[in-house]
Amino acid sequence: MTKSGLFWGTILLIIGLLLLFSNLGIIAIEIWSAIWAVLLIVVGLGILYGVFSGREAPGQEVAIPLEGAARATIHLSHGAGRLRVDAGAPTDALLEGTFGGGLDYRSDRKGDQLNVHLSPPDLLAMMVPWNWGREGLGWLLRLNGEIPLSLAFETGASDARLDLTDLRVTDLKLETGASSLNVTLPAQAGHTRARIDAGAASVAVRIPAQVAARLRLEGGLASIEVDEARFPRAGRLYQSPNYETAENRIDLKVEAGVGSLRVR
Repeated sequence: MTKSGLFWGTILLIIGLLLLFSNLGIIAIEIWSAIWAVLLIVVGLGILYGVFSGREAPGQEVAIPLEGAARATIHLSHGAGRLRVDAGAPTDALLEGTFGGGLDYRSDRKGDQLNVHLSPPDLLAMMVPWNWGREGLGWLLRLNGEIPLSLAFETGASDARLDLTDLRVTDLKLETGASSLNVTLPAQAGHTRARIDAGAASVAVRIPAQVAARLRLEGGLASIEVDEARFPRAGRLYQSPNYETAENRIDLKVEAGVGSLRVR
């Protein structure tokens, strides 16, 4: 049996036993909260296993030139591991970074727009948690802060830290599985449309103080914590009082399965 099969088989077995015992009345717990906790515990054990047993692989240094483009889209697939994103790429580069475990990418130019797709050479290898603790599976990206960006990130079981404060992100889509996601949204991008789709995830969102926001929350979130002093609530909608007139504003929709959400 492969390590991957053993891991996911164990996950399904534990979840199945929890559901069975709950239906039989043997245990009385909030079942979806318990499943979320179990997933995070097993993910954590996988990360620790990777830290203490994995060999570190050197990172691949990559820079993708801007080619004179006035705007860009970046589609990133990052199966599992550590992901760090912020501003700081040179003005003549769309992005630069260090890609532990390697990188496959392709780019094409359409008019004044540059489209880039990033993915690991072996996406399946990054889905197994005993690899997550290896520094060699971490990605560190610096993006160009001078042009409008449309970002679409897909991650599996990952630890993602995205600081978009100094980036001109107009569209953002994040899809993540059993993960920890911490994202700071843009401070001066005008109108940003953002969507987060999460599975069993812990999601923390920071909205810069001078930015207005409208938040829509959907799904079975076990824990929701929103700063209602900044974003007063009306049903499942939270909105800044000055949202309609703000120069910099964010329209954020979060759809999650079992997990937690914190917005500040």
